[in-house]
Amino acid sequence: MELLQVAAVALLLLALIVLVVEWALWRRSRRAAARVIANAKAEARRVAAEAENEGQRIQKDGEILARERLLAARTEFERETRDLRLELTGLESRLEKQGTEIEERIESLTEREGAIEVLETDIQRREAKLVGREEELEAAVSEQRVRLEQIAGLTIDQAKGELLRSMENEARMDAANLVKRIEDETNEKAKEKARRVISMAIQRIASEHVIETTVSVVDLPSDEMKGRIIGREGRNIRAFEQATGVDLIVDDTPEAVILSCFEPVRREIARLALSSLIQDGRIHPGRIEELVAKVQGEMEEKLLADGEAAALEVGIPDLHPELLKLLGRLQFRSSYGQNALKHSMEVAWLSHHMAAELGADAAVAKRAGLVHDIGKAVDREMDGTHLEL
Repeated sequence: MELLQVAAVALLLLALIVLVVEWALWRRSRRAAARVIANAKAEARRVAAEAENEGQRIQKDGEILARERLLAARTEFERETRDLRLELTGLESRLEKQGTEIEERIESLTEREGAIEVLETDIQRREAKLVGREEELEAAVSEQRVRLEQIAGLTIDQAKGELLRSMENEARMDAANLVKRIEDETNEKAKEKARRVISMAIQRIASEHVIETTVSVVDLPSDEMKGRIIGREGRNIRAFEQATGVDLIVDDTPEAVILSCFEPVRREIARLALSSLIQDGRIHPGRIEELVAKVQGEMEEKLLADGEAAALEVGIPDLHPELLKLLGRLQFRSSYGQNALKHSMEVAWLSHHMAAELGADAAVAKRAGLVHDIGKAVDREMDGTHLEL
């Protein structure tokens, strides 16, 4: 019995312990759940705060980006506006220039119309005068017929013949005087027209003048360079003159030598080659031939480039390359104290303006004016005058 009681007590104690343990576990899990909930709420608040901050940052970045895009768009708009303004300014200038040219053309046409009206008036006056003269002649014929009929011994046919011969001689004399007067007036008007056309064309052209020389002076860094240019027993001078066809004169002129040649292109090639030799410092026959050949090739390119530039400047871009080279050679020639290439360009413009004033083919006249002196580019290499060449 006592054992049963002890067992019952033990069971009660065990049950009590189990209850206590379960209660303790329940309290512990409740506190853990509360902590989890609290942590979750804190994390939720932190995430919400970060999301709000991120949203503000994104909004701020968006505003900055929008301002930057707005500024870029404004800058691009201002640039396009500036470019458009410049383009409009250029267009206005071109339109103003075209308007000026049109006004000049209208003025020229007005002058021509005035001259034509004057000529028409003169012709009408002369026609009226001729009509009056014809009436006077008819009256004179009638009077002569009456007088001749009163003269004894003359038949009507004889009287007519005498009258016709008399009037014919008088008419011929009057016609000759009239023709001479018209020719004199026409020649005077033609001369005046030619003077006006030439004056207008010359006023549109500005010219520059130079003086042609036959020598070129090359400066030296020192007089010691003269000995190196001469070379042993003068071999460098002989090689240089043979390669260039130019006389190299080494005299007492301080720190300078002289190149003499009537052909300006060869003289310029010699000057450039000698300057390169002096700068290079290696002066011997082999180096001389090498540099002269190099400068000659560069000169051919320069002549072509100068000819192309001149042709383009006067508006004739389709000339043959050989003609362009010859034009380039005129750069080194002169005509009556003026650079031959500039002279040819001015003649081209003069021919253009004069042909336009006279109603001729201005393009053909300009082309002819540009190449009119082309023979001067080769007249020292071929026989004949520059006009024949």
